[in-house]
Amino acid sequence: MDRIIREEARLIILKALHDQPDGRFNSALIQRTLEIFGINMSRDWVHDELAWLATMGAISVTETGSVRIASLKPKGADHVERRQVIEGIKRPSPQEV
Repeated sequence: MDRIIREEARLIILKALHDQPDGRFNSALIQRTLEIFGINMSRDWVHDELAWLATMGAISVTETGSVRIASLKPKGADHVERRQVIEGIKRPSPQEV
């Protein structure tokens, strides 16, 4: 179940970034976005997922005090738009794009 939650959360994060005009969101707002979808995790958990997404090349992360700013990279956008698959992230269904 942990793997499924993480894969779902990663897709939610990428889609949230994709929906922003500048492709950026801070970790506090990402945490709230995940809560809307029933994924209630600590800020540290969210930071770990952001680090994982950065390692995969889907996003970049900048630290500003205790908050992290995530920025969508082309590889992450390609996953959301179904042009590329990043293993470990749920695949969006066609109607989600």
